[in-house]
Amino acid sequence: MMKNLIAILFVGLISLGSFAQEKKVAKIEFKTTVIDYGTIEKGSDGVRTFEFTNTGNAPLVISNVKSTCGCTVPKKPKDPIMPGETGEIEVKYDTKRVNPIRKTITVYSNAETPTVALKIKGLVIDPDKTSVLDKKEKSMIEQ
Repeated sequence: MMKNLIAILFVGLISLGSFAQEKKVAKIEFKTTVIDYGTIEKGSDGVRTFEFTNTGNAPLVISNVKSTCGCTVPKKPKDPIMPGETGEIEVKYDTKRVNPIRKTITVYSNAETPTVALKIKGLVIDPDKTSVLDKKEKSMIEQ
């Protein structure tokens, strides 16, 4: 009787294990989740790209990409990303705003991890807004 029970449990565990392997899931794996713009000048190119791979065994569908503010505009892929394929999320930061960059972009998908937070950071400076002293020194050097 005990042997039969053990045999039934063993067969049950094996079939459960094979069932788990057959489950189709998309997995999103980013090359990096943080992009550092560094120090950039006002009006410079604010476009950066987050690259990712679907490391799962089902098509990956990105349903939405949201930013914490209107100064950052993310763009998501329209089509599903097949297993093993790569995709990208483009982020455009408005570099007319002179200030530190600290923004989060949230990616929503059908992946095993349904939400992923991406971050951009850096500093936008205005090279024309240097101090009066700097300008005086420049004009004296130029003469």
